[in-house]
Amino acid sequence: MNNVFPIILGGIIAFGVTTSLGFVLIPYLHKLKFGQTILDIGPKWHKRKQGTPTMGGIMFIIASVLAVVATVITDKLMGGDLIGGNSIVKNIYYTRFWSGFIMALSFAFVGFVDDYIKVVKKRNLGLTSMQKTVMQLLIIFCYLISMRMTGEQSMLIPLVGNVPMGWFYWIFGIAVIYGAVNAVNFTDGIDGLCSSVTLTAAASFIVIAFMRKNMGAGLLSSVLLGACAGFLVWNRNPAKVFMGDTGSMFLGAMVVAIAYTLECPLILLLTGIVYVIEGLSDVIQIGYFKLTHGKRIFKMAPIHHHFEMSGWSEKKICIVFSFVNLLGGALAAVLMNFEL
Repeated sequence: MNNVFPIILGGIIAFGVTTSLGFVLIPYLHKLKFGQTILDIGPKWHKRKQGTPTMGGIMFIIASVLAVVATVITDKLMGGDLIGGNSIVKNIYYTRFWSGFIMALSFAFVGFVDDYIKVVKKRNLGLTSMQKTVMQLLIIFCYLISMRMTGEQSMLIPLVGNVPMGWFYWIFGIAVIYGAVNAVNFTDGIDGLCSSVTLTAAASFIVIAFMRKNMGAGLLSSVLLGACAGFLVWNRNPAKVFMGDTGSMFLGAMVVAIAYTLECPLILLLTGIVYVIEGLSDVIQIGYFKLTHGKRIFKMAPIHHHFEMSGWSEKKICIVFSFVNLLGGALAAVLMNFEL
C-alpha cells in the first residue's frame, strides 16, 4: 500500500474530528463553567479572557486517538504495514510508536488532573510542583524502560552518526523529556501560539520522517499537524477555547515521542527551537532575578509575554514565532539529510 495515503488520511481525520468537536465541546465546557482563571501576575489585558473555556485539549486528544486507530486499521485492511514497514525488526518500530503515543496520553492525564483541580476545585495552582513532577517522572521512567527493552542504546546525532549512550541514556532521556514537555507548556500563554508553533514542528517532522522512511513517525506527525490545525480554528485570536495543561502536555509529549521514534531526540533543539527559547527565557529570568535580588532581563517571562508587553499583538507573536520554528525545522531536515 502507498504510504502517502494513510499518512494524509491520519492528518485529515485529526483535523476534521478536532474541528467538529469544537461545535459540541466548547458549548458543553461553557455549560459546566469550565472557564480559565486569569492570574494577576499576567498582562492586565488578559483579564478580558477570564471565563474562556479551558481543557479544550480534549478535542485534539480524542481526535488523535481516533485518527491513529482508524488509520492503522485502514492500512492493515488494505494490506499495508505502515508502522513496521519492510524492516526485519518490526517489533522495535511498533514499540517506539505505541509507547510514544501512550506516553503522550499519560502526560495528557496529568494535565487533565491539574486542570480539573484548577477549574472544578477552584485551586488556581492545580497540582503542587512536587505532585506534578513525581507523576511526570514516573511516566518518563516507564517510557524509557519500554524503549530500552527494544535494545535502544545509542542516539543518532546529525553529521556524526549513531553514538552509544550507555548509562547516560537515562540522564539524557529524563532531562530531554521533562524539559521538552514543560517547555511546550510554557508556550501555551497566548491565543494560538502553542498550536501554531507545534504545527510547524509537526510539518518538519513529516519531511524528516519521509527522508528516513520512518512512516510510523510520519503518521504521528501528520496526526499532530491535523490536530493542531483543527484546534487553531477555535484557538486562534480571539480564542474561543484554551487547551489547558491537558492539551499542552499532550502536545509536548507527542513532539518528544516523534523525535524518539525518529531515533534522534537531539533534533528537538531545532524542530522545537521556540520551545527551547521559551523554556530558557523562564529559567534565565528566574535565575537573574534571584542573583540580582529583584532585577529582570525580560519585561515578563516566558519570552512571548516580553514581546507582548513591548507592544506586539498576539497575532504577530504567533506568526513570527511560528516562522522562526519553521526555519529551525528546515535546518533540522537539512542536517538529518546527511545521515541518509
